[in-house]
Amino acid sequence: MKRISIIFLQTFVVLIGIIALVVMIRFPLTEGRAKHLDVFNVYADPFILYGYASSIAFFVALYKAFKLLGYIGQNKVFSSNAAEALKSIKYCAIVLSALIVAAGLFIKLSHNKEDDPAGFLAMCIVTTFLSIVVATAAALFEKILQNAIDMKSENDLTI
Repeated sequence: MKRISIIFLQTFVVLIGIIALVVMIRFPLTEGRAKHLDVFNVYADPFILYGYASSIAFFVALYKAFKLLGYIGQNKVFSSNAAEALKSIKYCAIVLSALIVAAGLFIKLSHNKEDDPAGFLAMCIVTTFLSIVVATAAALFEKILQNAIDMKSENDLTI
């Protein structure tokens, strides 16, 4: 790939991370039940803290995607580092989908009977599906890359 394409994609990954961070900082202050709380109590809410802890997997996957793009830019696609980055992205996506499902189940089982959790549960379903798609794609690319690395090492041994 051309270097400008790699830089564009790396910039896009960084932009996704910045937007996610801004949303995570700003959203709890505007959310319905926390709207009237002070700043300390908003960020001390266990569900919001769970969201922040769960986001670690998302940001690790973004970092690994950034590193993978760096390997591609350095023409080190067929390296064990690239395969490890894909494996990390796969595991982060699986962990993130499990954490999202756990949050959805928690809200479904413990929501106030006067509230309607349908919007939140719909978001959980969509983001879980997206995480599973990312995990599947990463697993597929990892397998293809690992096969290519194995073939390359076999060819290097015969020469």
